[in-house]
Amino acid sequence: MNCASFEVRDYECDLQGIVNNAVYQNYLEHARHQFIKSRGLDFSEITKQGIQLVLIKAELEYKRSLQSGDHFYVQTRIERTSKLKLTFYQKVYRTRDEQLMLNAIMTVTSTTKEGRPIVFEQADLLLDNRA
Repeated sequence: MNCASFEVRDYECDLQGIVNNAVYQNYLEHARHQFIKSRGLDFSEITKQGIQLVLIKAELEYKRSLQSGDHFYVQTRIERTSKLKLTFYQKVYRTRDEQLMLNAIMTVTSTTKEGRPIVFEQADLLLDNRA
């Protein structure tokens, strides 16, 4: 499991004074990239090698709302769900009271630049049960 810490910026909030629902996907994406980096890989280098890790399914369950200035963190863990798919399980917690704000299940697949399926050989480096 990996944790990435953030602070809500004013411009990420909508007229209701809470983080816009679409912004959470940015937080989650950045946390996934940090997770990959924590395992010794780099998202941009993977892409340069001709492998596209493409989000194909996003399930977000909003529990509570973050507001401007809130500090929070994203916990990320990963499982291989098939030869071509990886699923990231992510949770967003507000730091000050450890409240769960969001549950997310994000599924990615690996393709070539042309969109053809390809096995991401380095995926085992991302798994929690790696040797």
